[in-house]
Amino acid sequence: MVKKDLLSVYDLSAKEVKSILTESLELKNSKKCLDVFRGKTLGLLLEKPSTRTMVSFAVAMTQLGGTSIFLNVEKMQRSRGESIHDTALVLSHYLDGLMVRAFKHSDVEEFAKYSTIPVINGLTDYEHPCQILADIMTIMELHRIKTVDSLKKIKIVYIGDSNNIANSLLAVAAILGLDLTIISPKEYSTKKEVLNKALKYTPSTGAEIKITSDVDAAKNADVIYTDVWISMGFEAEEKRRKKIFAPYQVNGELLKKVSSKCVVLHCRPAIRGEEITADIMDKYESSIFTEAANRLHAQKAILLHFMK
Repeated sequence: MVKKDLLSVYDLSAKEVKSILTESLELKNSKKCLDVFRGKTLGLLLEKPSTRTMVSFAVAMTQLGGTSIFLNVEKMQRSRGESIHDTALVLSHYLDGLMVRAFKHSDVEEFAKYSTIPVINGLTDYEHPCQILADIMTIMELHRIKTVDSLKKIKIVYIGDSNNIANSLLAVAAILGLDLTIISPKEYSTKKEVLNKALKYTPSTGAEIKITSDVDAAKNADVIYTDVWISMGFEAEEKRRKKIFAPYQVNGELLKKVSSKCVVLHCRPAIRGEEITADIMDKYESSIFTEAANRLHAQKAILLHFMK
């Protein structure tokens, strides 16, 4: 069998996305621990700090009957200059799958190129596919949507930095034909090549994609999604970003524009008082923490799809 990697949401067909989402919900509702990965080990290679991604993958592997091993780059020969090529080949002899959380998307692509085992993108500067699959699962659960096709009735609004989260949302919206609006300041709007890739899908899927800097575009939103203004690796821009993003905060005033059934999502970690106010974070705690909890079930479905 030819090995398959998850580096981007675009690596999945609409059928595969639907299958993963359906299985994620079934795994959560059944609460079963499947003994399908006995004797198999997943490597967790982390260049960036992680809470939800690291723990959810480790627990998911355990609940599927396998084991995981934490690989700290600073403790590996990679920190002394060993190439990705050599590291990937060696790890392929020890492991059955590899999750990589890296600064550069190109590094994860290189791991996938030289690994003979499935490689899963646990976050890069370009995409965060595992997070977004859990997010769409969460939207289905919170809005009591039974089928993936019914998601087309939901207006999803992302507000903030057009980062890896926004890129992955664009990808899944394009593939599934969803209604997505991304609201960002012009200085940090979606890159043309990222948007153009998504727009190639819209004629066939019917996706409604809007990119704007106007916060009034949040009107009648069924989902408001935000993320930190200063992602890992962009700390040098903190002062400038805080000033530019200030009008794009998720707060009580913004939520006056949304639908009565709107839920608020945040992939965490959150900086209360910056991209989202503390009172809104607390008010929508149930949806935001359900989103975090669902990482476990989405990870299990992803592992079953790529490693079984």
